[in-house]
Amino acid sequence: MPLYLSVVIRRSRPAGSVASSLDWSPLLDKTAAKSETLKAALECHDISLPDSQIKQLEQYCSLLWKYNEQINLTRHCDYDTFVARDLIDSQALSEQIESGVSLLDVGTGGGVPGLVLAILRPDLRVSLCDSSTKKARVVAEIAQALSLKTPVYEDRVENVLQLGQFQVLVARAVGPLWKILKWLGPHWHRFDRLLLVKGPRWTEERGEARHKGYLKPLEIRRAASYRTPGHDGESVILAVQRQES
Repeated sequence: MPLYLSVVIRRSRPAGSVASSLDWSPLLDKTAAKSETLKAALECHDISLPDSQIKQLEQYCSLLWKYNEQINLTRHCDYDTFVARDLIDSQALSEQIESGVSLLDVGTGGGVPGLVLAILRPDLRVSLCDSSTKKARVVAEIAQALSLKTPVYEDRVENVLQLGQFQVLVARAVGPLWKILKWLGPHWHRFDRLLLVKGPRWTEERGEARHKGYLKPLEIRRAASYRTPGHDGESVILAVQRQES
């Protein structure tokens, strides 16, 4: 059974959504001044959240940036960048996930999108994994401080999938599409759907994955597309699942 809070799960030994399109481009000229609080950054980007979530996200940022002085967890160390990158990506993912779903964040790093999703969507059953021992332990400590019951697996996703089943896997910035599909290839019976945050090069990644043969048993579609402030090109949510026989 997974352990929660500050205890990470030690490295194991060998052993339907609706497409949407979001457009944040009108906000591209609103990021010049640095916001002193998360609430100010949210207002700058015309995002409304409950006060309880704003407080929890602000605590998350504070803890993340503190740990980031000791271990490289994120490049987004101000509220505006956090909102424009991490929060908007997490919100876009959130819109593709049904209520009550069990979810695994693959290669969580500093907890994005997993911990952010756990705050935005308390109805989800969120777990996280990272093969880096240091990162997994830090994320587990942050989750404990935020009173989030999110198991943290200190292991590769291939091994985590041997321990349990999940309905949805999510990932951001963990590698090219072909490599992710290679990791997950033997394990599709352990989860239903994969949601990936990708940038404007996603069509090239799709072509590369097809060329290498990793898309043959799968279907892939662009579930959502959106522009993020200060970022050239379009970001997308890719939904990947097995083809129905």
